[in-house]
Amino acid sequence: MTLTPEQKQAVIGWVAAGDNLSAIQSKLSGQFQISMTYRDVRFLVDDLNLELKDAAPKVDTSDITKAAAAKPASPEAVERPGKKGFLEKAKEKLGLAKDSADADAADDDVAEMDLEDDLPAGAGSVAVTVDKVTLIPGALAGGTVTFSDGVTGKWIVDQYGRPGFTEISKPGYRPTPADSQAFMQELSLALQKRGF
Repeated sequence: MTLTPEQKQAVIGWVAAGDNLSAIQSKLSGQFQISMTYRDVRFLVDDLNLELKDAAPKVDTSDITKAAAAKPASPEAVERPGKKGFLEKAKEKLGLAKDSADADAADDDVAEMDLEDDLPAGAGSVAVTVDKVTLIPGALAGGTVTFSDGVTGKWIVDQYGRPGFTEISKPGYRPTPADSQAFMQELSLALQKRGF
């Protein structure tokens, strides 16, 4: 569809004012009775050599310090670039988010630690192995873990990326927060080596 010069100037003004593609699409329909798909509006903006303004500036997520400055962490949701969800789900599976005090302490531990830093004191002997073949239905990967106090377990990661334990050698066992963090670090490294 071809727009008149007046309509093109209106679109240029809307983009300059910071409108997004959806707003432009709505205004074209409301003011000029021009029905365009979202994709057509995108092409129109490109054809007019216009650049949309971002509502929020983009943050380089490869630098954790910039991401932390852009998004202040709250006790309810600690976000780590590239690891969001995985650590949170793991803490739940490991029983660290049972009560508010434990959840806050675990969040503080995760927020203060960089994934590439040295392991926390007392957690240097957490060992994670990845099985070469995973025979558990619905599991992408599986293996074993030995915590610093000698308790062993079998872990899996399901098709949604959620870690969990299938067996623990000591019933009712909950690893220390340091061991839990060390387990997640070792698991992440082991899975990355395997191409996950």
